[in-house]
Amino acid sequence: MKKESAIDAAKKIKLLAFDVDGVMTDGSITYDENGVEYKTFNAKDGHGIVRMNKSGFITAIITARHNGTVEHRAKNLNFTELYQGRKYKLPALEELMEKYNLTYENISYMGDDLPDVCILEKVGLACCPADAVKEVREICNFKSSYPGGKGAVRELCDFILDAQGIEKEYIVSEGPAS
Repeated sequence: MKKESAIDAAKKIKLLAFDVDGVMTDGSITYDENGVEYKTFNAKDGHGIVRMNKSGFITAIITARHNGTVEHRAKNLNFTELYQGRKYKLPALEELMEKYNLTYENISYMGDDLPDVCILEKVGLACCPADAVKEVREICNFKSSYPGGKGAVRELCDFILDAQGIEKEYIVSEGPAS
């Protein structure tokens, strides 16, 4: 089934969901000598999420890994929902759909690798960073010009706001939100 154009799909979005590694980060996983995992996030991507939340969108993270850094980032940016440790991601998305009474066409998901295909095949706005694997790029109707962790999330947020005619406010953070 051919997906509709990205601009038409973006007009229907109410919920944005994201994978973490390779989408919100560049995919690098760093460990210290004690096995503590570290991730690096992009402040501009974070500001995009803050703007989506302030504009009334539902935001969610669905990731296969479980990491305290992700939990901290989700809390810091006020993500609406956080699903960690979900090796198979579709049930998490279906929980979100039921909770918020949404259909697939109301959902944007950004993923970069094969575990994301099960969701990307179904959602209205299937998105990926520029450096996603070929199989993911082929099924997405929104392909960022930026790689994961380097502005792909922000570009998607701006795209959806523009498609829906929502004014981009200059939001001043009350804390370390981005």
